[in-house]
Amino acid sequence: PRFWWLNLGFTACGFQLALIATHLPGHLLQEGVPARVAAAGIAVIALANVPGTYGLGRLGDRFARKRVLSLLYLLRSAALALFLIVPAGEASTMAFCIAMGLLWLGTVPLTSGLLAQMFGVRWLGLLFGLVFIGHQVGAFFGVWLGAWVVERFGSYEPMWIAALLLGLLAAVLHWPLDDRPVTAGRWVPS
Repeated sequence: PRFWWLNLGFTACGFQLALIATHLPGHLLQEGVPARVAAAGIAVIALANVPGTYGLGRLGDRFARKRVLSLLYLLRSAALALFLIVPAGEASTMAFCIAMGLLWLGTVPLTSGLLAQMFGVRWLGLLFGLVFIGHQVGAFFGVWLGAWVVERFGSYEPMWIAALLLGLLAAVLHWPLDDRPVTAGRWVPS
């Protein structure tokens, strides 16, 4: 079950990241924010991702990875909530993009580290590959549903709320995760 909890969390991650990467510019244009700000925001996410991923990986070396991962998802949800509450503009967009960039791919070292910690490294490539499939399924739904929702309802707001709620769900799933190594009697690969 804990493998599937990690998979569900990574599915939420894919949903959030693909939604933002694909639909943030369209949302900002709807809100009257110039296209140049949206483009700069995506670049800021990419730049902030570098220290964010490194820093979160290092935090996962010092503290329980499941706790750091839970906090990452909780902080993403908080950033999404503020993004919905604060009026859209250049400063609020840049603040949101910095926050999301710092949290962007920090899930990768934490999730792969948890997989190695729980299941060992022998099958890590296979296990992370399976978890990454979940990430891509989430990404598909973040992009596809984002387009469907905006066409159907004329607003991205339901999608931002869905991303926020999925982040909260991922935080809740990871906090109590049993991260002890699995013994051969409980999991035997063929």
